[in-house]
Amino acid sequence: MIYEILLATLGGLGLFLFGMHLMSDALQKIAGSGLRRILEKLTTNRVVAVLAGTAITAIIQSSSATTVMTVGLVNAGLMSLQQALGIILGANIGTTVTAQIVAFKLTDIALPLVGIGTFMKILSKREKVRYWGDFLLGFGLLFYGMLVMQGGVMPLRDAPWVCDIFVHFSTIPVLGVLVGAVMTMIFQSSSATVGLVIALATTGVVDFPGAAALVLGDNIGTTITANLAAIGTNVSAKRVARAHFIFNFFGVCVMLLIFPYFVQFVDYLTPGDPMQMAEAGALPYAARHVANLHTLFNVTNCMLFLPIMGVLGWVASLITPGEEKPRVFRLETLVPTIFETPSFALDEARQELDYMGNEVFKMLSAAEKPLLENKETEKFLEEIDKTENIVDSLQKEINTYLTELSRNSITEKQSREVFSMLQIVSNLERIGDHCESIGKLCKRRNEFNLDFSEEGRKELSLIYHHTQMFLKTVVDAITDTPDDLMEQVQSFEPKLNAMRWEMRIKHMERLKTAKCHADAGLIFIDILTSFEKIGDHAYNIAESLSGLTLGGSRELRYAAV
Repeated sequence: MIYEILLATLGGLGLFLFGMHLMSDALQKIAGSGLRRILEKLTTNRVVAVLAGTAITAIIQSSSATTVMTVGLVNAGLMSLQQALGIILGANIGTTVTAQIVAFKLTDIALPLVGIGTFMKILSKREKVRYWGDFLLGFGLLFYGMLVMQGGVMPLRDAPWVCDIFVHFSTIPVLGVLVGAVMTMIFQSSSATVGLVIALATTGVVDFPGAAALVLGDNIGTTITANLAAIGTNVSAKRVARAHFIFNFFGVCVMLLIFPYFVQFVDYLTPGDPMQMAEAGALPYAARHVANLHTLFNVTNCMLFLPIMGVLGWVASLITPGEEKPRVFRLETLVPTIFETPSFALDEARQELDYMGNEVFKMLSAAEKPLLENKETEKFLEEIDKTENIVDSLQKEINTYLTELSRNSITEKQSREVFSMLQIVSNLERIGDHCESIGKLCKRRNEFNLDFSEEGRKELSLIYHHTQMFLKTVVDAITDTPDDLMEQVQSFEPKLNAMRWEMRIKHMERLKTAKCHADAGLIFIDILTSFEKIGDHAYNIAESLSGLTLGGSRELRYAAV
C-alpha cells in the first residue's frame, strides 16, 4: 500500500512540476525579452515596483524566474537595492496566482487540454501557436497531476500514524513551518509544495491549520532560489537575496505569533467549511482556503514591509558587509538556473557583449597619442596588453556561456540571436588584435627612430578618427540597436576603403619624391591596413546586429583576417 501511495504521489507531483515548467517556459517564450525591459522601466517607485513584480510573476507563473532576473539586474548595475526589494515583494504575491488557479476544480478538462495542446504543438508550423500549445499542455498536465496526487494521498487519511504526524502541525505550527521549508528547498518550487499541500488538505490527510503551517514554511523555503542566484554576484545582488529571506522569515515569525487568529481570519473570509466532506470523500472548500491563506499572507507581508523598505535594505546591508569589487566576468558567475529563462540569459550575454565592445573601443581610443603625436607609446602598450587579455577572456567566457545556452530549450529566433552574438564576439576579438598590431607598429617606429611626413600624419589622423567614429557607432548599437543601423554604417566602410587606397597612392608618390622614409612607409601601409580590417569587422558586427533586430537570418560577410 505504501509503495502504491508513494508511486502515485511522486508521479502526480512529477506531472504537476512538468506542467508548471511547460507553462512557465511557454509564457516566457511568448513574452520574450520584454519582461526584463518592464522590470527595468517600471521600478520608478516602490509601489510601481511591487505591481511590476506581481504582474510579471503572475504572467510567467514563476517567482524563481522573476527573482533570478532581479538579482541579475542588480548585479549588472541596472537596478538599485530598493527597486529590487519592491520587485521581489511583488513576486511573492504573484506566485500565489498559481495556487488560486489550482484551487479551481478544473480536473475534468485536464485531459482535453492535454490533447488540444499536443495537437497545436505537433500540427502547427507557426512558432507562437506551438508555444500556446505548450501552455495548454502544461496547464492540463498541472491539473491532471493534482488529480493523481489527490488519488495517491487519499488512503493516508485512514492511516492513524499519518494522522498522528500531521496533527502536530496544528498544535505545534513551528514543526509544520520547518517541514514546509524543507519541502520547498527540495522541490525548488513553492508552487509544487503548495500544490502538494492542497492535495493533502482536499483529501483530509491534513487539517486546515496544519496546511497553513506548511504553506508558511513554503514561503521561507522559496527564498533559497534568490540566494542560489546571488552566488558569485556583487554585494548589492547578495543583499537583495538576503533581504528576500529576511522579509519572508520575519513575516512568518509574525504570523506564528498570531497563528490561531490568522487561520480563523482566513476561514472567516473564505466561504465554506474547510473540513466539510462531500459525498465523494473530498473536502471541496479546503483548496480555496489554502490558496487564500497563501495569498493573504504575502499581501499582508508586503503591506508590513513596504513602508519600511529602507530599514529592510539597511538590515540586508548590515548582514552582508563589503564594498563593490572591481568588475568580474559576470557570465562565469551566473548559476545554471539562469538558462531556465532564455530571454533574460540572452540579455545578460548582450550586456557582457556591450562591455567587451567598450573595452575594444578603449583600445582604439588609447592609440591616438602614440599614433598621431608619437607620445605615451609605452603607456599605450601596457594598456593594450592588459585590455587584450581582458578581451580574450571575455571571448572565451561569452562563447562558453552562449554554447551552454544553445543546448537549452530556446526559440528559433533566440537560436539566431545566439549565432549572431557568437559572430559579434569573434569580430570584436579580431578588432582587439588589430589594435594590438597598431601598438606594435608604433613601438617599431620608435625603436628605429622613424617618423612620418606632415602629409602622412594628417592622413593618419583622418583615417583614425573616421575608423574611431565607425567603431563607436557600432559599439553603441550593441545594447540598443537602431532599425537604421545599416544605413548609418553604409557610408563608413566604402569611405574607409577609399581613404586607404587614396592614401596608399599618395604615400607611393611621397616615396618617389623622397618625402617619406622607406622603412617608415612600410609601417604607414601596415597601419592603414589595420584600420581597413577594423572597419571590415565593424561592418560585420553591424550586419549581425541588424540580423538580431530584424529577427531574421542574415548572411554574414567574413572579413579577411
